[in-house]
Amino acid sequence: MSASFSPGGLLRRPEAGAALGLIAVLVFFAIFGGLTFLKPAGMASWLNVAANLGVIAIPLGLLMIAGELDISVGAMVPFGAMTVAVISGHYGLPIWLGVAVALSFGVIVGLVNGVLVVKTAVPSLIVTLGSLFAVQGIVLGLTVLITKSTSVALTVEGPAKALFGDFVLGGQLQVMVLWWLGLSALYIFFVHVSPFGNWIFAMGGDKVSARNAGIPTDRLTIILFVLSATSAAFVGMCQAILYNSAQVAGGQSFIFNAIISVVVGGVLLTGGFGSVVGIFFGTITFAIVTQGIYYTDFDRNWSSLIIGVLLLGAVLMNNTFRKMALSATTKKKGAKV
Repeated sequence: MSASFSPGGLLRRPEAGAALGLIAVLVFFAIFGGLTFLKPAGMASWLNVAANLGVIAIPLGLLMIAGELDISVGAMVPFGAMTVAVISGHYGLPIWLGVAVALSFGVIVGLVNGVLVVKTAVPSLIVTLGSLFAVQGIVLGLTVLITKSTSVALTVEGPAKALFGDFVLGGQLQVMVLWWLGLSALYIFFVHVSPFGNWIFAMGGDKVSARNAGIPTDRLTIILFVLSATSAAFVGMCQAILYNSAQVAGGQSFIFNAIISVVVGGVLLTGGFGSVVGIFFGTITFAIVTQGIYYTDFDRNWSSLIIGVLLLGAVLMNNTFRKMALSATTKKKGAKV
């Protein structure tokens, strides 16, 4: 049996802490909230939250593994929502045009972020902070200028509604859950099976060495920023279609919620360590913690404290397993020498 599949090897994997953290919060809410939140209606409440968050968290997590950060996702969610709402709701143009324009704008913003990061050497935190405020200003200014309002209604029917903003499997789960599962499977393949994943981890470990080894670090960085921005625009677009309306205000919570989910999922803030499976588990953990509190008898005034303690515990657990993994890697290298 290889070390990677032995009990010790499994515990040293990036997703080990995230998996145990998920089990811990499940047990916690099963004890204090009963099993109601594990019934279909309860599971739907946190799976829907996890799906919308997860579609953004995975590409954001890949950026963090590569040593970068994108906080402009908080503006891209309402940007995607308002774009499709203005085009298809306010002007009454075909919904597919609204979808195409919303995703195209996501690609453009991602390209701008990526190019600025690789060409100027300005930290990605600063670049995406600037694009966050810039996109927020564009969304607010253009929406008010065009519609004279900060909210826009739209009605979507037919294939677009079924594909992007409907409920499935008994009318409780959003179709976004299916998108999340499908995209997660694709990311797992590309990151952990194809050679592209090794490139991302190499960039997070040492970008200069990765570039010297022939890895197209600039191109890959831009692609990751495009994925991050477009995914956020996609989520906003789907929410507008689902709820038949879009608001200028909104999306800010996705910045910190996605980062928390990624960190809970075992991704190292300094880059070079993490996994898509861990981010997947981390997203579910965060969703359960935020939604499970409503199934308990705890005073809601203390909900933020409880959420903070549980999430901090999950992060500390992840940190422990990360140190185990790094320690094991160091020992192996020492033994080879």
